[in-house]
Amino acid sequence: MENPMWDDGIPMVSVVGDSFCVPYGLEMIVKKKIHGFKKAHYDVYDTSGNMLLQVDGNVWKLQKKRVMRDPSGLPLLTMRCKSFKWKKEWTVSPGESSEENVLFKVEESNPLRLKTRLDVFLEDKKSDKKNHSDFHVNGRFNSLSFKVYRGKSAIAQVNHHYSWGSFCKGKENFRVKVHPEVDYSFIMALLVILDEVDN
Repeated sequence: MENPMWDDGIPMVSVVGDSFCVPYGLEMIVKKKIHGFKKAHYDVYDTSGNMLLQVDGNVWKLQKKRVMRDPSGLPLLTMRCKSFKWKKEWTVSPGESSEENVLFKVEESNPLRLKTRLDVFLEDKKSDKKNHSDFHVNGRFNSLSFKVYRGKSAIAQVNHHYSWGSFCKGKENFRVKVHPEVDYSFIMALLVILDEVDN
């Protein structure tokens, strides 16, 4: 990649699986489309046009649920939101398993902050999650562009390409840059969750 933003020496980040960690900086193009005000759908491609992931789910339901699939349609993750809470909380489970089988949780740091921040907690963590998150997402106010951090090191960056015309058509685009050896399906799950939190 041109002008690399990455720090050296970041260890592998494998949350969903090692098969989603590639040894080079990965750039992805994400296309979101709302179908008839009922369903949201995300298609994820590499820069050569190869489909990597798909995400779908209903838009206007009290308990939001999003399912991530591989290009063949096999479920990889299920993301569920507890929207009745003051601070939104998402749980992410492997495949289409129940809410009890959780890989990680994502919480709003403070919904009244001027900057968007999400805290990510791995479920198999031994220490007290209230003291320290495993990852965090920082974004700008009123923008879906953000960076994902592990500690102080950026491991991914998302740029939201927004225009009023595309929004009216129910279409939005994102460009995602992922650090080498970082689970790109995990980063995509965070993009979907932040998009849902802001909307």
